[in-house]
Amino acid sequence: MFDSKEYRVACEKAMERFRSEMSKVRTGRAHPDMLGSVKVEAYGQFMPLNQVANVTIGDATLLLITPFDPANIEAISTAIRADSTLGLNPSDDGRLIRVPVPPLTEERRREIVKSASAKVEEAKVAIRQVREDARKEIKGAELPEDVAKRAEKEIDDMTKEYTDKVDGEFKQKEAEIMSI
Repeated sequence: MFDSKEYRVACEKAMERFRSEMSKVRTGRAHPDMLGSVKVEAYGQFMPLNQVANVTIGDATLLLITPFDPANIEAISTAIRADSTLGLNPSDDGRLIRVPVPPLTEERRREIVKSASAKVEEAKVAIRQVREDARKEIKGAELPEDVAKRAEKEIDDMTKEYTDKVDGEFKQKEAEIMSI
């Protein structure tokens, strides 16, 4: 018999990766996850920002970064400025880094939606790859024809379910990005 549980788990992992990527997409409001991709050179190596500082929200348009070690303030500011996809300009007072999140222009919103749609396609490709792996297993298992057809239909239905989930979540994110 064919068991689709492992493929459903693989699709769930692809969805979690997609959700994680979508949480990093900027929507015009300050959110600590928007700095999730920033790597800071501290203690002789590159480390994620959340390992060298605490990131909080000051208000809807301001992020506050409190370094665990004040000696890393300059490195943190430099790392945020260096990430051109963010377009942020931090300022510090020696103890705290303030990162104002500027309002998004219509053009910038469209660019963000375009880059987010690339992440949608990556998620769909991962889900389709799971489907292909399942089909290979079905063909290699030498199942009776009716069982194989049922298993393929189950896998196709699961693929459609997950790609529809990706599309739905993207539509929500797109509406969030495009709203002023």
